[in-house]
Amino acid sequence: MWKTFYIKPNEIGILYHRSDFKKILQPGTYTYFGRYWQVKTYDLNQPEAKIENLELLLRDRTSELQQYLVVVRTGFNQAALVRLGQTWISIAPNQLRAFWRGFIEVETHLFNLEESLELPAEFVQQLRGIALNGIKKFQISEYEIGLLYVQGNFVRPLEPGEYAFWSVNRDVAVQTLSRILPNPNFPLEDVLIERHPEFVAAYCEIVQLQNQQVAIVRYQGKVISILAPCSRKLFWQGVEVEAIDISIDAKLSSRLVAELVSGLPEAYTLSRNSLHICEVPAQHVGLLYINQEFQTQLQPGKHAWWAFGRSLQTEVFDLRQQTMEVSGQDILSKDKVPLRLNLTAGFRILDPVRAKNGLSDIAGYLYKELQFALRGAVGERTLDALLEDKGAIDRSISDYIRQKIADYGIEVDSVGVKDIILPGEIKTILSKVVEAEKAAQANVVRRREETAATRSMLNTAKVMEDNPVALRLKELEVLERIAEKIEKIQVNGSLDSILTELIRINR
Repeated sequence: MWKTFYIKPNEIGILYHRSDFKKILQPGTYTYFGRYWQVKTYDLNQPEAKIENLELLLRDRTSELQQYLVVVRTGFNQAALVRLGQTWISIAPNQLRAFWRGFIEVETHLFNLEESLELPAEFVQQLRGIALNGIKKFQISEYEIGLLYVQGNFVRPLEPGEYAFWSVNRDVAVQTLSRILPNPNFPLEDVLIERHPEFVAAYCEIVQLQNQQVAIVRYQGKVISILAPCSRKLFWQGVEVEAIDISIDAKLSSRLVAELVSGLPEAYTLSRNSLHICEVPAQHVGLLYINQEFQTQLQPGKHAWWAFGRSLQTEVFDLRQQTMEVSGQDILSKDKVPLRLNLTAGFRILDPVRAKNGLSDIAGYLYKELQFALRGAVGERTLDALLEDKGAIDRSISDYIRQKIADYGIEVDSVGVKDIILPGEIKTILSKVVEAEKAAQANVVRRREETAATRSMLNTAKVMEDNPVALRLKELEVLERIAEKIEKIQVNGSLDSILTELIRINR
């Protein structure tokens, strides 16, 4: 039996007899006698030769197959790049791959992964925009530095540029750090310092502090970091480091207070967790305690201390005259009348140290003692006594409170009861009492005036009785009063006769 096979121009075939490889057939027509002939064709537009039993065929027919195939074999620590025309493919370790020659240009490149995982720059450019299995690409911008890690271990820094690395059977990662930020978060700083001193020396500045040191790190004149004692940190080269010994005096100089506390908001944000800050206004004084022990008084202004390794506490006292209100005190008088009183006291702190050391709560103590003094002064007096002399209450309270606060450096300048509020029924009773008293006083005054008027009239009559001229003058005065009330007067006769008749009528 004859068998005929046709190989197309874009194909290649492999001739088998009873499954045994015989030869490779180029495009054309072939005729063979016998029924056990078989031809398997491959499309050369797909340049990879996926031949069954390729390993066995290469062992027995290497010279023959190499005329038609480009064979790529990678070892345990090898990888390969194959260019098929304009296409690239990657081949992982421990692989055997074959590609047909001639129809599409085939170019192979073998890489030893033990020597380097990085692809040369010419391949990086050719592979730009092409995604390949087992290859990772990284772009480092001009303001960045890349840190290359393989299997979690730092390998080397990467300057700005394009990079590609084999990542088959390995974890390859690049962490980029901005060179614009002088204090980036370096990954595993201690490992970089201890295990990679060449990188640190070339790119970084190490700040290593002792037990009683703090550091202020500046870049281009601006504070970028505050470091606590025993700190160790990396910065890019170009920073300025000011180390300060706080073992003797932890207080900041006026220069640092102006920079870290009163300066730029960024500096205050960085330093506020490292400082204890106290601002003492004018007419005030501050007290400083370190580790619960009093140290000194603070004058008006801003003060700051490093807060590392010590307990700092400050308290500010107002030295000006202050007012305390003791309001709404319900108290029974000596005669059991319920009263509500409001008290006002003016005081001044003269010695803040004595006041602070002697009293845990100055305002609370003063308020309580004023309450006691007010209750004692009111409870010892009757309502009438209270209403007659409210100043006695003020004097009693003042004497009591001055004696109580004499040992605490506090001065009370004035004490006064502002209001004495009576219950409604007591107000009504007092109003009636006052009304009755005033009515009686008015009656006495009226009687006294009537008596005086009568006595005056009697004295006048006695004078007129003994003196006709005085009587005549009195008559004329009465006539004048009458004339004021008459609209029109008609006179007939002489004035003497008129006065005589008029007087006679009045008589």
